[in-house]
Amino acid sequence: MTKSNILIGLVVLLSMLFIVFQFNNNEVLSTMVRSLIVPMITLLYFINVKKRSFFFTMFLVLFSISEITVLFSRYFPAQSEYFVGNSLYILAYIFLIYEILKGLDFTYLFKNFSIHLLILSALNIYVIYVLLKIEDPFVIGFEFVIEFIYNIVTLFLLSISLLSYFCKDNRKSLLIFLGSICIVFSEVIQIAYYYIAEKNLLSLSYSILLILAFCFYYYQSTIENEDVKSVVH
Repeated sequence: MTKSNILIGLVVLLSMLFIVFQFNNNEVLSTMVRSLIVPMITLLYFINVKKRSFFFTMFLVLFSISEITVLFSRYFPAQSEYFVGNSLYILAYIFLIYEILKGLDFTYLFKNFSIHLLILSALNIYVIYVLLKIEDPFVIGFEFVIEFIYNIVTLFLLSISLLSYFCKDNRKSLLIFLGSICIVFSEVIQIAYYYIAEKNLLSLSYSILLILAFCFYYYQSTIENEDVKSVVH
């Protein structure tokens, strides 16, 4: 059995254990198990992908580090853990955004998708406003700033990945877009879980979407660059 097959088996096993623990309301074990899934997918990426993008690699590494910090959260003040964890997530998303941006032809983008840009910008502003209204009674001071930046970055990621798919129309850009959709829906459901109702189903949903997102991201990274079709201008 190869290393990659073992890791895939571990990812599946951890995902199943997470679901079992979540349904049994064992929040501690489910959180610990979930925090290992993305690092396992990252390790799978290092084993199977030979031509690695620096920015995509940094995205996976930083996100994995933030996930792993959950295992040691009891040893740090809650405020510090919140700041470090979310800062790493934000930085990871910025690396992923740059990875997508560097493959875009902005002249072609602005020429052919200017209306789409306006609509997406207006939609993002509205969604950010709604999310901040939900969070406002619960977060104050610097936490509010972190949440504000976090929301902007994740929604910008979704918009850029959608525009990238419009421009390139290939499997790689589609998988990145699908991963970004899962990320954003995961984050929105997580906000609902923390600030509206701590329902078990919400916690399960946002975690499953996060795992799916990284499955899409990993799969796109295995597609060789020569398989990516160029846009004909």
